[in-house]
Amino acid sequence: MIKRVILIVLDSVGIGQLPDAVDYGDDGSDTIGNIWRTRGHLYIPNMLSLGLGNIDDVNIREKTENPIGCFGKAAERSKGKDTTTGHWEICGIVLDKPFPVYPHGFPEDVIRAFEEAIGRPILGNIAASGTEIIKQLGQKHMQTGYPIVYTSADSVFQIAAHEDIIPVDQLYDMCLKARRILTGQHGVARVIARPFIGQPGNFQRTERRRDFSLKPPAPTLLDKLVSCGYSVAAVGKIEDIFAQQGITDKRHTTNNDDGIKATLDYMGQDFAGLIFTNLVDFDMLYGHRNDVEGYAKALEDFDAAIPALITSMKDDDMLIITADHGCDPTTPSTDHSREYIPILLYGRQIRSNVNIGVRSTYADIGATITDILKAGSLDNGRSFKNDIM
Repeated sequence: MIKRVILIVLDSVGIGQLPDAVDYGDDGSDTIGNIWRTRGHLYIPNMLSLGLGNIDDVNIREKTENPIGCFGKAAERSKGKDTTTGHWEICGIVLDKPFPVYPHGFPEDVIRAFEEAIGRPILGNIAASGTEIIKQLGQKHMQTGYPIVYTSADSVFQIAAHEDIIPVDQLYDMCLKARRILTGQHGVARVIARPFIGQPGNFQRTERRRDFSLKPPAPTLLDKLVSCGYSVAAVGKIEDIFAQQGITDKRHTTNNDDGIKATLDYMGQDFAGLIFTNLVDFDMLYGHRNDVEGYAKALEDFDAAIPALITSMKDDDMLIITADHGCDPTTPSTDHSREYIPILLYGRQIRSNVNIGVRSTYADIGATITDILKAGSLDNGRSFKNDIM
């Protein structure tokens, strides 16, 4: 009997465009496949051994004759292609309406309310790349002490501030004030703190980013597990994505390596339930910056960590490797892409070389976990437990 699931989300590692990708401006997006083709090679033998190349209709050159894991992919049923939507759907929540976006900046009444709440004006209020906007406005920010507010194609209200001008704790407090304002029709998925350091011409964003999400509108996989007495250990920004709900322990990490180490640490502990990890570097450092080489190297580095993860598994553990959306670094866009996500599963009680096919919703992952752990059922998703055990 499975007692614990290690669920690892490779943030933005999509595996091919969804049928409605053209509606989102993402026709041709295929994060892993396009990286492989553009670069000409990608050394990920461990994910291939689990069955990555055997997933239906994937554009990966290498298949494995007898994969040691189960494999498949899932479509996103929710409207949108952001981090919160993807993670929530994995955990059983399907959104009929996308979170609001602001390609021309936030309305005057929102900005006015935020300025009144923090007691000072803001700079920016445009849709922009985070690294570019601090290049443009960082010096003025340092001169005035006004925080930089910006957004992107995603449903985010981002606040950038130099750590020497607005200390990180004050920046977090500003984000909490913004979060209280951004509800209802302006309920963006996330308010994000974006601290940076350095001098004009050499600004660098730091690893003390924090996300402040809306609370999930209904019980999630995490809530179900906790209500059944299970432990839920959150690694990376999982605690932020779920607004701290349904979590019994947490490690806020700084990068992929840190996230893998924290996951291995939790795996060494003896408890039943879920270890839920988000590895954000793929998206934050490489996808949004169209850095194909950096993205590829991050994939290879994660792949190299898989043997340690497998070796650390207990006999009653199950490993799931998946994603939450795409962010194809080979396309002109620097935004998320509407893609299928891979599903790779492994465990000593899990069958090998099983194709679970193309799932109609990410929520099938959460439904399977609740089924295996006997934690009730979710509002969405269909379990594939009987296919893999």
